[in-house]
Parts: sequence; C-alpha cells; structure tokens
Amino acid sequence: MTNVELRQLRYFVAVAEELNFGRAAERLLIAGPSLSQQIKALERDLGVRLFDRDRRSVSLTPAGSALLPHTRALLERADDLRHQARRLSGSRPVRLGYVNWLPPDLSARTAAAAQVHVDAWVGPSHTQAARVADGGLDLAVCWVRTDDLERLGLRARLIGADRLYAVATGDDTGDVPARDTAVLLDDDTTSWSSWNAYAEELAGQTGAHAVRVSDGGITGPAFFDHVRRCGRPIINSPKGQAAPLPPDLVRRPVVAPEIYWTWSLVWRRDEVRPSVLAVVEALREDGDLGIHGQDAWLPESDPYRPPGSSRGR
Repeated sequence: MTNVELRQLRYFVAVAEELNFGRAAERLLIAGPSLSQQIKALERDLGVRLFDRDRRSVSLTPAGSALLPHTRALLERADDLRHQARRLSGSRPVRLGYVNWLPPDLSARTAAAAQVHVDAWVGPSHTQAARVADGGLDLAVCWVRTDDLERLGLRARLIGADRLYAVATGDDTGDVPARDTAVLLDDDTTSWSSWNAYAEELAGQTGAHAVRVSDGGITGPAFFDHVRRCGRPIINSPKGQAAPLPPDLVRRPVVAPEIYWTWSLVWRRDEVRPSVLAVVEALREDGDLGIHGQDAWLPESDPYRPPGSSRGR
C-alpha cells in the first residue's frame, strides 16, 4: 500500500467513470498503454482487482465498486489540503521551461504538488538548462550531458525518451542500419549546440554520415529538401518527431543500433523549495523507456547510459 500514488487513484476514478480505457486516457491526456499499466500497478499495490475487462467491455469488480467512493473522498481531501497549503504559503508558482516535449499528463501529475507555470519562452536544451542554473527557471525538461550537470550545478531525472527514426525518399519503410543513414549538423551553434553535440557523437559511434548545413534545415521544409537531395535516409531530430511527412517521403526505423534521445527534468543541486521538489517527485518515471534495450544507443555523455555500454557500429 505504501507505493500507491494520488495520480494512480485519479486514474482509477477516471476509468471507473468512463468504463472505457481509451476514453479515460483521452480525458487524462495520457497514452492508453500507460494508463493500463498504472491501473495494473495500482491493483498490484492494493492487492485487489478493480476491473473486469475483456476486448469488448470494462466493468468494476465488487472490490472496485466498494473502493470507489472512498477513493473519491480521499482525492477530495487531498485537493482541499493542497488548496489550504497554497493559501497559507502564498508561494509563487513553480516555473517550468521546455524545448518541445512535455509529459502529456503533466497537469494531472503535478496538480497535487504545486502550481506549475509553463514558461512561454521555448528555447534549446542548453539554454533552458542554463536558465535553471541562473535562477530564471525552477525546472526544465531538456537534453543534458553528465558534464553539463556538473558544470551548471544541476540534478537530473529521466522523464521521457524518443526513439529517433530516419526520413527517406521512395516507398521502402523497412529498417535501415544506422551506418547507412545521414545526420545533419547545423552551423548555427547558438540554436543547435545540443543537437550538434549529440549528432557528432552519433556519427562517430555508429558510422552514420555527418552532413553540415547552414540553412536551419534540422527541422521543417528545409529538412525535407535535404532528405530529397541526400541520397540516403536522414535521422530526424527530436524537434521533428511529430511533424507530418510530405507524401513523397517515408519514415524508416533505425536499427543496429536503435537511436534514443532522452528528456531530463533538471533542477538546481541546492534547491530547497518544497514545491519544486514536490513537482520533481510527481514527475518521477520509474521505467527505462526502452533506452536499456539490448540494441539501444545513447551517447557516452548521456547520464542514463548503462555503465560499460559500448553499443555502436
């Protein structure tokens, strides 16, 4: 019972009200598989099955029906406690910066911890990490290297990971070995410092072909033009992960190895504000997000690279 979290109880109530995991996931702004895993974890920690489910329907078990009103009452008390604490503390919101990715269930997970203000200035990873270090932000979601954490006096926690894919011409959507791909590096080191560091290490360790550009073509229409001219698939950056592809281009999984980019939540090493530390705890991600798979690749500088790992060519 000690492992039960308020967010899991909120998930339980949402599924109980919707009796449909898909609709509950949409309501909670999280992925369906993640919601299912959290419910299973809650059932395991409580020691009871909350739902009967098959391919066609979801229903509460007798235990689930009995626990539902108690769960609602507990969540109401937790919400009231949070509101009372905010009124008493008069503390300022926790300022959170990001690059282009945030946990989809950020609001749900942090609601009971503190008031979180997502900063409107979207900047590159190295800029957001520096803003945390100098006090301009309390937290940031960004890519960092171990050396960055030491140099800036920061702590980090893994909260997300993207498996990068390649974009190619033609109609072949099969796997492509990393050594047969290209990766772009931009001459604008102010904007693309973090990506360039990552891409250089990627090329050096996997055999991917490094191509220097000077037109901001790491993302957007210029990136697609580079793909058309390059003659080999080009690895897509994290900023382009969700961008729709033109009809003449295709997405291809990169293998041997699989390429991952990690997202860290960073905060100052000397941080003492309870609200900031509560948000850090609320955004804890206990899974490895695929980054420790047998064929997964992370830069040597990545804080989450397994010790002694030498995956590459």
